[in-house]
Amino acid sequence: MKHLKYYILPVVTLLAAGLCSCNDDDEYFEDDAQNKPIKVTQVYLEDHESSVPDRPVDFARLGQLIRIEGEGLYGMKKVYINGYDTYFNRAYISDKSMLVTVSSNTPISECDPELRDKVRLVKDGSEFTFDLVIRAATPTVTSVSNTLPLPGETVTVYGTGFQETTEITLPGGIKVTEGIECDNEDGEWFSFVMPAGVTEGGSIEAVNANGVAKSPAYFNERRGMILDCDGTGVFGNWSATFDPAECVDDPAGTGRGLCIPAIPASVLPLKANAQGNGWFTAGNDEPTDDWSRMYNLIPWNTPTTEIAFQFDVYCPEALTTGVLEFTLQNNLANYGFGSSETTADYSSAYAVCWVPWMKDGKLTPFKTDGWVTVTIPISSFGIYQNVKDGYVFQDVVAHRNAASYRNFGMFFINKDVEYTDGETYPSAEFNQGLYIDNWRIVPFKDFTVSDFPEEEDETEE
Repeated sequence: MKHLKYYILPVVTLLAAGLCSCNDDDEYFEDDAQNKPIKVTQVYLEDHESSVPDRPVDFARLGQLIRIEGEGLYGMKKVYINGYDTYFNRAYISDKSMLVTVSSNTPISECDPELRDKVRLVKDGSEFTFDLVIRAATPTVTSVSNTLPLPGETVTVYGTGFQETTEITLPGGIKVTEGIECDNEDGEWFSFVMPAGVTEGGSIEAVNANGVAKSPAYFNERRGMILDCDGTGVFGNWSATFDPAECVDDPAGTGRGLCIPAIPASVLPLKANAQGNGWFTAGNDEPTDDWSRMYNLIPWNTPTTEIAFQFDVYCPEALTTGVLEFTLQNNLANYGFGSSETTADYSSAYAVCWVPWMKDGKLTPFKTDGWVTVTIPISSFGIYQNVKDGYVFQDVVAHRNAASYRNFGMFFINKDVEYTDGETYPSAEFNQGLYIDNWRIVPFKDFTVSDFPEEEDETEE
């Protein structure tokens, strides 16, 4: 039989609830308590949701409740964590134990180096300082600027808690320790230069002052490639498509090969409230259009919220008109932002529109300095927005394989956009380069790296 080891916290129930209620008759403030030496033997993380609700630790995160165990804690007047005067409730103090919540206002990287990772306990006649590493919340990854970079290209990872990033591990165990830059003030990004020799796909893992951050397993991942213009996937070519011969050499000069112009130069300019032909894969008779081939990368029962479509885009001039529409099948009858094919209410909807120049509901010209990756969850396409229906990857594959035309495709739609109710953004003539490459399906499951990977109960046989 397995038994959890629980620790019972002594609670002084007859004391007042705070430090403000002091008087001459209160033994908490008498000399015996105030002068007794302080000793700390262990710090515990208090987490009732964990399999180990009272866990010995040598670090704590902002907002976490910790229990300090030792002697001479009764009578505590002040607790300073990283120099920050931290509130505590004296009702939860005994001579041998006290509870303290690490304030979210506690400074970390910006605090005095001499005070960092120090906890100072103070009474009138005694004080004690001990080491305890203080971290911000668990770091998280929200996006990666370029998930298919060439060696020598800079990759920027965005998220939270990235202060003092010192080591990055890429798929295949390749480590980067030199040339790392990061946002030490707000912790919102870190960057590195893509090394040579990365041949596997997977997650980026980064060690920083707040722990380990891990991206979804989409970095350098090519196994779900739909079309890369250089040999993977096959173009469809009929009257409604542009000729694959209109593909162009990489205009950004990185040497990545051919790419798709959203509207070929031979067709420019594209008038306002107009659309050209599209770009499609070959369809039903082409083996790579059967996405069941991807089950070794994305298991059949993976929720659509954990799968994404990615593509790379290069836009050297500011773009303020038009949207890119992607469709999982060639069944479009309506086109553009807000069309029935992009909504969750139409039973044959399998499309999504990307409005690159719209940010936080405001028109913001879109431009890139090089190739960047765009990630769109499959749960943003048509009917798969109905997450409550429990769609999984097998449903996406089955719907495509049962379709009359299972071509995956893209259109540039240069029409007015009613992005929010009552506010329409009029289209304008489109006469510039907008380049697309590497259509692919990738894993999109978020990861939070546990502070305690084993997460096993402390047990006795």
